[in-house]
Amino acid sequence: MARDLTYLPSTLIDRTIRERIVLVGVQFPGVTPEQLEHQLDELALLVDTAGADVVARVVQRRDSPDPATFLGSGKVQELREICLAVDSDTVVFEHNLSPAQQRNLEKILGRTAIDRTAVILDIFAQNARTPEGKAQVELALLQYRLPRLRRAGGSLSQQAGGIGTRGPGETQLETDRRRLVNRIHHIRRELQQIDRTRTVQRQGRDRGRHREVTLVGYTNAGKSSILNALTDAGVVTQDRLFVTLDPRTRQRQLPGGETVLFTDTVGFISNLPHELVKAFMSTLKSVQLADLLVHVVDGASENAEDQIASVNEVLREIGADQVAQLVVFNKADVAGSRSRELSELHEGSTWVSALTGENLDEVIATIADRLRTNDRVITLHLPLDRGDLIAATHREGEVIATTTTDEYLEVRVVLDPVGVARFSEWRVPA
Repeated sequence: MARDLTYLPSTLIDRTIRERIVLVGVQFPGVTPEQLEHQLDELALLVDTAGADVVARVVQRRDSPDPATFLGSGKVQELREICLAVDSDTVVFEHNLSPAQQRNLEKILGRTAIDRTAVILDIFAQNARTPEGKAQVELALLQYRLPRLRRAGGSLSQQAGGIGTRGPGETQLETDRRRLVNRIHHIRRELQQIDRTRTVQRQGRDRGRHREVTLVGYTNAGKSSILNALTDAGVVTQDRLFVTLDPRTRQRQLPGGETVLFTDTVGFISNLPHELVKAFMSTLKSVQLADLLVHVVDGASENAEDQIASVNEVLREIGADQVAQLVVFNKADVAGSRSRELSELHEGSTWVSALTGENLDEVIATIADRLRTNDRVITLHLPLDRGDLIAATHREGEVIATTTTDEYLEVRVVLDPVGVARFSEWRVPA
């Protein structure tokens, strides 16, 4: 069992103006002490990424959360004493708190009480750079904060007339809530417009029939590093959580000559807040519509299997669990043989070091093979004066052989089902 209270050595605590945080975890039935400790370790990393210091941890065993304060009453009083002892600013719970639980805890503790979701939203707010990213994060924050307005009474609508309702007018709570709701509707309209623009852009890509490969994975697994290795994208990478919020798309040619678009996406994490999933749905459409998902896994992580499960859970939530997937265990330069061992345990997967480029050619070849799974080899007779068609076959497929006659150019080419239909006019019957 993890210790109820762990004080960190003072030499490890940054004595600047960073917030001082106490972490709280509850061990429910079915959760081992080791699993809870790992969850709190990850929460501590999130807190550090958000710009604060963890000064203590508190753990309790319970069969179920207390409806009023999540923890038992005695444990809450113990937590209050610990907060006073370490002079903490905020208490962060590993599990989600209801608005009532949060409100009750803050009254008893005399300091801010938040949950894991609030920390993740704060990190996203710090890292959002583009107008779309900022809008998505603001939408998630507003949806999270709306039920947590603190003033008493009121509803989302204005007060109606009638007995018992006349008086000074609507309460401040109603005004605040209505402003939040109006802002939520406004942001949703903005994101819908962005989504329509993206759809038009995607239709243009479909006309050019570039294959789309989307990189997904747990946060800090090295997706951006792999994008750089595959496409020379030059994207700035950092050993931090949730550095990439906005999708980045780069193209490269596969060994057969066909052009493929590679898209890097926001990283996932266990218990990813539903507010973020909903707010980022326009961004995550690239995951749903991809021809292939490259699932990047941190091969050096002791919790690689849990991270794979967490990513697959998010993919199911956004309706992308049926998209073809290639699992790639990254960081072989750090993990050594572990990445290879993991890839052997997962049939059809491979490994790579995005930093050194080791086994990168194998990854590229495997991506090409996966994309060609449903492709067909067909023969085309193209008019000699149709240079546009000849160029299109090289752009959309892998040309195996060409033969020139006096009347036409005979092309043997590997095409996907869309390409086969597109060139049906010039196809030679088998």
